[in-house]
Amino acid sequence: MINKEVANVQEALKGVTDNMVLMFGGFGLSGIPENAIAQLVKLGIRGLTCISNNAGVDDFGLGLLLQKRQIKKMISSYVGENEEFERQMLSGELDVELIPQGTLAERCRAAQAGFPAFYTPAGYGTEVAEGKETREFNGKMYVLEHAFKADFAFIKAWKGDAAGNLIFKGTARNFNPVMCGAAKITVAEVEELVPLGTLDPNQIHIPGIFVQRIFQGKHYEKRIEQRTVRQKD
Repeated sequence: MINKEVANVQEALKGVTDNMVLMFGGFGLSGIPENAIAQLVKLGIRGLTCISNNAGVDDFGLGLLLQKRQIKKMISSYVGENEEFERQMLSGELDVELIPQGTLAERCRAAQAGFPAFYTPAGYGTEVAEGKETREFNGKMYVLEHAFKADFAFIKAWKGDAAGNLIFKGTARNFNPVMCGAAKITVAEVEELVPLGTLDPNQIHIPGIFVQRIFQGKHYEKRIEQRTVRQKD
């Protein structure tokens, strides 16, 4: 029987060291690996290059690593909710690579599928394409983008089993699936870890072959960045 379950987040993060390239699933604060991020803060690991759609907010998500100056480079798409990120970027403390959102997703997916690179029309004729190879296909120009090379991918799922099979819930099914298997080691934290055979095979979003370690997370806050409610009549 394949068993990828580890006892806790401490076991799950074994081998993570300074100056590594790490992926983090989630969009905004939805579906972020809260336990893994909190443990990285405790470990005090520095010099990290973080690949994530966003940089969290000032006091939550990857914002906690930014507060401790543990991140040297952010590779992101959407970063508008974090003032500390903005301050570090403008002061030159933080190296930042901004990527079109679709390109970010595809660079993850290419790494997951084992493709070294791909052509995309996104960014052609802009700063995004500076220094990159371009090529014409059927009368349209494309930019060559390379797949990511990451040491660890930290993702969050709703349910999983000991073999690493995963089910995501709602909008947490964002960048998490394409980051599974896109790094040397994928660590999945789940809200509910169930026995093998419990999950309906037709409902599994990511098969266990893309996951190396899995554990049941604890104390999820699931914060909402901007709560919007309809005005009463």
